[in-house]
Amino acid sequence: MGNHTTVTMFILWGFSSFPELQNLLFAVILLSHLTILLANASIMVAIKLNHSLHTPMYFFLFALSFSETCTTMVILPRMLVDLLSESKTISLPECATQMLFFFGLAANNCFILSAMSYDRYTAIHNPLHYPIFMTRKFCFQLIMASSVLGFSASLCTVIIIFNLSFCNSNIIQHFFCDIEPVVTLACNCTFLQQTILLTLIISVLIGSFILIMVSYIFIVSIVVKMPSAKGRSKTFSTCSSHFTVVFIHYGFASFVYLRPKNSDSFKDDTLMAVTYTVLTPLLNPIIYSLRNKDMQTALRKMLGHVIKSFP
Repeated sequence: MGNHTTVTMFILWGFSSFPELQNLLFAVILLSHLTILLANASIMVAIKLNHSLHTPMYFFLFALSFSETCTTMVILPRMLVDLLSESKTISLPECATQMLFFFGLAANNCFILSAMSYDRYTAIHNPLHYPIFMTRKFCFQLIMASSVLGFSASLCTVIIIFNLSFCNSNIIQHFFCDIEPVVTLACNCTFLQQTILLTLIISVLIGSFILIMVSYIFIVSIVVKMPSAKGRSKTFSTCSSHFTVVFIHYGFASFVYLRPKNSDSFKDDTLMAVTYTVLTPLLNPIIYSLRNKDMQTALRKMLGHVIKSFP
């Protein structure tokens, strides 16, 4: 932290503009949070216990579910406390820590989705050599690379932001320490620093999205050459869940982080961020469960074991 920082505490304004909705929001977000934890935990346990799911595709799904669970744990418990609390203060170290883990985990999710698209391409392009290429060791290396890239970008972002001087205000127009609402409170953020921050965000969002699109371009080029309509349909169905999650994930994230900002945009961003931090982690396990027969079978088997364990 820079020694010139004058603000030592922030106020998370969040939903203070909607006092009449705070009890309703608390109930909805609490229910959503518990559902997210249960849904993602169910997927992780099902993959762990079912040996037929011990394949690269489900290894990446396990990692994505774990990462998204951690992402919500960084944001939602604090949001629930603030909804019932008169004091919504957060210290600079707490704010920096929250930003570090949220952006790091969110970036990690992006790169895991990229690894999942590469996995699908490898399986479709060369199915005979797929087990040789996508070994457990290589999958683990891709997961670790996703984490390193994600948290490196996040650490650089946090170092730049929290070496600024905060003297304009201490009210963050958001329910957590997100990048743009915090930067707007700084009184000495230069054009170079703003450019570096934007470059880091773009490199994570656009960079990972380009990797995904390159994989899908190659997948489509392979599938359209298949002589069998049934084969084409089956191949596309293996990618449909992942592509749906990508569409939702990048759609919301791009709206929040890449669109031009103005003085009135933070209220819109706050409402959209609720969707991004609550709805996306909630939809992902549902999409993978509803559109994947192997996952449905594993979840039913796990539920059966749970029911049988009770007298």
